[in-house]
Order: sequence, then structure tokens, then C-alpha cells
Amino acid sequence: MTMDFKYIVVGRGMMGAAAARYLALAEEGVAVIGPDEPKDLRTHAGVFASHYDEARIIRTFDDNLIWSTFAARSLARFADMEAESGIVFSKAAGCLFAGPAPKAGDTNYLSRALRVRDQLGIDVETVGPEAIGSRFPEFALAGGLTGYYERAHAGYLNPRALVRAQTKLAKAAGAAVIDDTVVAVRDNGGSVEVETAGGGRYTAERAIVAAGGFSNFHNLLPRPVDMRVTARTVVFFELGEREKAIFGGMPSTAVFAERDEDLVYILPPVVYPDGKTYLKIGGDSEARTFDNLADIGAWFRSDGDPAEREHLVGIARKIMPGLADCPISSAACVASFTRTTYPYIGFTDAPRIAVLTGGNFVSAKCSDELGRLGSVLLREGGLGPEDFGAELTPLFV
Repeated sequence: MTMDFKYIVVGRGMMGAAAARYLALAEEGVAVIGPDEPKDLRTHAGVFASHYDEARIIRTFDDNLIWSTFAARSLARFADMEAESGIVFSKAAGCLFAGPAPKAGDTNYLSRALRVRDQLGIDVETVGPEAIGSRFPEFALAGGLTGYYERAHAGYLNPRALVRAQTKLAKAAGAAVIDDTVVAVRDNGGSVEVETAGGGRYTAERAIVAAGGFSNFHNLLPRPVDMRVTARTVVFFELGEREKAIFGGMPSTAVFAERDEDLVYILPPVVYPDGKTYLKIGGDSEARTFDNLADIGAWFRSDGDPAEREHLVGIARKIMPGLADCPISSAACVASFTRTTYPYIGFTDAPRIAVLTGGNFVSAKCSDELGRLGSVLLREGGLGPEDFGAELTPLFV
């Protein structure tokens, strides 16, 4: 039987586009199928993606050795990817974590992250409560917080630009890029058949589903992966010239309270497509999860949760008083969490269909490595211990 392709990647977000690039570098006959960003989110009736934004924090400082390793592998390749594609998608602004200094016996995020720092030898500077105010004057960090500052390989990336770069490099390596939405993936015994909303039907020897929070919708997998898709609200402060001067040199930042779930993360000022400069803040709320396409679509078309917006605005103005007079807007996003807390990279019950999903709220900085692992899986049939294959085994419901 003649196949249209050897490998098909379903989904053209940060992981899917990376997987397509690595597959095309190693093999001929690669296609990646996924839609471009909708021109109008408010009226769009199809699928969405969480990379429709201009800034995500990057760093290797993490409370988990595996995620930290994935980040380090990805970040080490960014400069070469930018040079090859001609698309700059990362900014070395540094990254500051601030919170109560861990005490002996603590098991919270910062205590775990410091153990990983020491284990991997990550260059993270400790900035004591007496110095943090002068080092980072844009913040009003009360309560004796200690800072943990990573300068090298830290800052933020533009997820839209990253996907453009990965797609451009995949095409240059020979991949076919198909602008369409996949609505069914079937293992026909001798091949995989992929059907799209536009009426396309494509066959391949193997396919990998990298559809993020939409992986369990349509008919992409034989069984759903064990993953919850949660609502996230982000708030944007529109900066004028005065605020740009105050916050222009700030690092990407995460501020912790006594409980890990009370953290907020803050992106430095970034110019958005409307030509305005925004500072973005988000949190870790899990007030809502999604289990159907209609609800998640309605969420993406909204401005997020009004109560979460006000909560984040209050925190932002408290720790960054310079934002007091800025116009405010908000947007909706989602985060996908697996039961294992690791990404799912493995085969499904159908031996020709694999899955690559589960960002667990930290995947942007790791997405190039996760895509590489997806390509290894599809070509070689499995992942070894050097790539944490056992930990990445998908769970299904």
C-alpha cells in the first residue's frame, strides 16, 4: 500500500511543530497538520491553542529534575534555532523567584528547586531580604522574602514566534505543513488514516497526536489520556512611558507566598501585535476544568474569570505599585496537567498512534526537547532511560 506520508504530526503548537522539525531532519515523508491562529478569537468556532501569546517564562531553575533537564536541553539550542530560522523568539532577561526562604525539613516548591539546583549545578544566585529591594526596585516585596535569581539561560520567549521558527525549519527540512484541523485519527491495521475538517484524508505509517489541551477532543486518540485541562486567567497592564521606565529592566518573576498554590508569575514589558506594551501577570488557580469542546471553546472566546482577574490585579498593584494607573485587560488560557506530573510521550492502544501532550504549566521552555523526544518515539518505537522513557509513559482512562 502506498502511503501519503511516513509520519504525521497532529497539532502545530510548540511541541508538535518541534516534533515535525526533528522528524523531517531525520526522515523523508513527514507532515504536520494544524490550523493557523484564528484571525478573530471572539468568533472562532474551531480549536484553539495556548501559544497565542507573546511571552512565556524560560529558566532551568525548577523543582523537578526531569523538567529542569528538559528545559536545559531546549534552551541550549535556542540560539542555533534563531540563527537558522532568522526568527528571534527568546530574550535573556533573567528570572527571579522570590518567596519565604525554605527552612530545614521544608518540602515546598522553593526547597525542592534548591535541591535540584544543587544536584544539577545550576547557577542561581541567592539574594537575601536585605538586598532584594535594591537589586529589584520595581517590586515592593514585603515580609522578608528571599530572591533566587538565574541570569544565564533565563528570561522569556515568544511562543508565537517559536512556533513560526519551528514551522519554518520543519518546512526547510522537507516537512509538509498542512493548515487544517484534524477531526479523526484511525489505525486501520496497516496504516494510520487522518481526517481533517477541510475534507482531507491522509495516510501514514505512524502518527503522533500533539494537540495540547484539545488532545482528548474530536477523535484523535483510541482512549482519552488521563489529563485534566484547567482554566487560566491572565491579566495585562498597558504601560505608558513612565511605567516602561520603571519596569523596562525587570526579569521574568515568580512570587511565592506561604502556600505554593498562591504563587503569581510576572512577565516583563513586551510589545504586543497591537503595538502597545503590556506587562502580564498570571496565577495558579484551578477553579474550573473542561471535558468537552463546547465549554473549552467558549472559555477561549472569553476574557477569563472576572474574580480571578480582580484577585490578580490586587496582587500586582501590591507588589508593583507603579502599575496603579495602568489600563487593564485580561484573557483566557488553559493548562494541561497529567496524573504523573510529567508529559505523556508514548504509544496508545493502537500501535501506530502515539501521543505527545501534557505541558503541566511549564512546557514552553521545554517544548523543543519534548518535540525531539516525540520524534525519537515515532522513529524508534520507544524512549530509553536517558530520556526518562518510563516516567513519560502515558496513562489512559
